[in-house]
Amino acid sequence: MADRKPKSPTKAASTAAASEAKLLSGGNPQIAKGDGDAPVQAYIAAMPGWKSDIGRRIDALVVKTVPDVQKAVKWNSPLYGMKDDGWFLGIHCFTKYIKVAFFRGTSLHPIPPGESTSSQTRYLNIRENDVLDEAQFIDWVKQASRLPGDRM
Repeated sequence: MADRKPKSPTKAASTAAASEAKLLSGGNPQIAKGDGDAPVQAYIAAMPGWKSDIGRRIDALVVKTVPDVQKAVKWNSPLYGMKDDGWFLGIHCFTKYIKVAFFRGTSLHPIPPGESTSSQTRYLNIRENDVLDEAQFIDWVKQASRLPGDRM
């Protein structure tokens, strides 16, 4: 037992936050607003069922594609952006799917399929049995990270 490594503070904080998370209507985790990786990891850990695995995969793909990405949780949604340039992507859980928002989605090629009431935002909805087209997703993340982000 003495040879075991202690949990990292970030992992311990996100695990504790996830275990305390309340699911709002539609199954979206209620996570305290915060900057950095820890609140995003707490949100992902609190995503119900199959959604948590998809959340981890999305997070890993974004970090691999944009290593200097900034993260935060605001309005109970993880956000990804570039330092001093705003947010380019957000995630939100609904009862039957995960909604990935590309805030400048109408500038991406091809344009993500989900329409929005916002003139520039486009969505990618991921349902339980969907297969994420990782190559397309990575391409959208690359494009989105190079555009001016949203200030929120």
